[in-house]
Amino acid sequence: MTKRFTKERRVHIHNLIQERKRVTVKQLSEELDVSEVTLRTDLKEMEKEGLLTRTHGGAIMKEQTTPTGSFKKRSETNLKEKQIIAKRALSLIEDKSCILLDASTTALELAKEMKQLNMKLTIMTNGMSSAIELKENPYFNVILIGGILRPGSMALEGSVGIQAMDMLNNIDLLFTSSSGFSCESGLTDFNFYETDLKKNMVQRAKHVVALLDHSKFNTNSISSFATLEEIDTIITDHVVEKSAAEKIEAANVHLIDH
Repeated sequence: MTKRFTKERRVHIHNLIQERKRVTVKQLSEELDVSEVTLRTDLKEMEKEGLLTRTHGGAIMKEQTTPTGSFKKRSETNLKEKQIIAKRALSLIEDKSCILLDASTTALELAKEMKQLNMKLTIMTNGMSSAIELKENPYFNVILIGGILRPGSMALEGSVGIQAMDMLNNIDLLFTSSSGFSCESGLTDFNFYETDLKKNMVQRAKHVVALLDHSKFNTNSISSFATLEEIDTIITDHVVEKSAAEKIEAANVHLIDH
């Protein structure tokens, strides 16, 4: 059994728990055609990573780890740091650019900064809050990427959004954030459905900008959507430790940390 297959299976298990709130080992074994012994190991490791809570015979969703937990609460976490990052990111935007924004709370802070610009911009986002912030600027052409809206979330996600982006060409910039980042795993997130959309965004953009406050570094979530080599610029609010900075620069990634 490959490491890749194990990771993909655990992503699927995590998504099932998000949807159903509770799963049993027996159910998972029947659905995934995997032994109960293997699944118990999966659940044990996933509990260690804070992704679920094991119960007798199965597992339940761990409230604080769900991406649908509370958009408002996440938007208030490290707010000053996100605002610093947003102001730094603003300098990368040029007139007549076509820009992709993900649905992260850091991208929302960037949207608040962007709405003051006197530039002609085409902006696509799967973030409802960001679209609402941007729509009042008469110079902007704002396109909301469609998809599934889950309880407690302001992100539209899923294959519908990917299909909508098939009509796009010449994306100049992608501004994205993540639940975690490491030089080894790149940008990672909890929600497989949203990371699937983000992978598509990364592939389409000429320049990928990762907006990462200090809490995201050396943290890994379950699903990766961009390797370090696929990132062009990292913007953060703190001075990155020397060893990580050297790896980032060795990958030809522009680091803006002060």
